[in-house]
Amino acid sequence: MTATVRDNPDEQRYEAYVGDELAGYAEYRLREGRITFTHTEVEDAYEGEGVGSHLASSVLDAARDAGLDVYPACPFIAEYIRRHADRYLDLVPERVREKYGL
Repeated sequence: MTATVRDNPDEQRYEAYVGDELAGYAEYRLREGRITFTHTEVEDAYEGEGVGSHLASSVLDAARDAGLDVYPACPFIAEYIRRHADRYLDLVPERVREKYGL
């Protein structure tokens, strides 16, 4: 299933849409030079459809494009980074990796 991910800065979250329906979101806090992902949610109707993985890769790619350090306080985002360390671990500063189990 293909989802479209877009930033909603007013709500401080990235949102994944399937068609016109909100399928999930990743909440964040933005500080100078870093983004802290705090919570990720996928709607029940889209569980197991790849929406969460697509959302995670999209937000991490956006952080890379923006030159931001990533602080994965959200367990889902931390686990995604752990499973895809070759692609995303470098986004997390070494000094905080242990804190997030990375």
